[in-house]
Amino acid sequence: MVVIAAVALALVATPAASELARRAGLLDHPGPLKVQTKPVPYLGGLAVLAAAAVGLAVGRPAWSVPLALALVLGTLDDARALPPRVRLAGEVVVGLVAGALVPTGVAQPWAALATAVVVVVLINAVNLIDGLDALAAGVSLVSAVGFAIALDGDDRTVALALAGALAGFLVYNRPPARIYLGDGGSYVLGTALAVLLVGAWRPERDLALSLGAVLFVAFPVAEVAFAVVRRARARAPLFAGDRGHLYDQLAQRGLSTGATSLVCAGVQAALVALGLLATHTEPAASVAIVIATALALLAGAGAGGFLSSTFPRSAR
Repeated sequence: MVVIAAVALALVATPAASELARRAGLLDHPGPLKVQTKPVPYLGGLAVLAAAAVGLAVGRPAWSVPLALALVLGTLDDARALPPRVRLAGEVVVGLVAGALVPTGVAQPWAALATAVVVVVLINAVNLIDGLDALAAGVSLVSAVGFAIALDGDDRTVALALAGALAGFLVYNRPPARIYLGDGGSYVLGTALAVLLVGAWRPERDLALSLGAVLFVAFPVAEVAFAVVRRARARAPLFAGDRGHLYDQLAQRGLSTGATSLVCAGVQAALVALGLLATHTEPAASVAIVIATALALLAGAGAGGFLSSTFPRSAR
């Protein structure tokens, strides 16, 4: 019922958010680092959060606070292009609020700080993969399904609601997208995946489950790692934009936007499957699966030439 309600809410909320974005002038215009040829409204994140609220209300009401803060921060970034330091400071605040409100089962302050770090990393990770129609939403949907299968109780309710909200949103975000997540949406998704991952690491969880859950977010995290390597090799600023992401290079090699998004979602699905396999093994085997998967991703990226890129002069 949570999934059905979330899908239905997303189907209604997404066109409403699109109209609101148009009236407010929150549009993503074509540019040197953009793939679209006409302005596309933002505020998809508002629709996703509104649709997922049904699960949050039933399962984890307190989680609505950091998710709402993430939406506000990202929407401000969409509207005003916040400086990197301001944006990072805002992400830290979102993370600290999440650390204070998300149950970890551990009283020590370091648990809240660890939660904040996870939130900041995943906000930026999902933001990095939000570069093609249906890409970030599709990958996050697969991740949410993984959490829904692996977790139980209120955490599962939230994961199911997130999956339903994204499924409904993708009706409008599939190529050619009629609405984008925007930074507001990618920040919401990054925060949501972060708090679910933190939930998988609570002390009462089996260690194998905790380790396997890392692979549920492996694709966006890998994109962060690959971007750092690319920009270091190109001697470009860490926050410089480029069209050298894995999905960009797949598109440059002839895949359509839809096919590229499907391939990336398929990679994440394979990673989720490996993560679920790891949850049903002994902890030592889980560690081996996670490490082997990480090394395979790195080797595959290197062999495929995905660790290099050309930075346009217009990038900032």
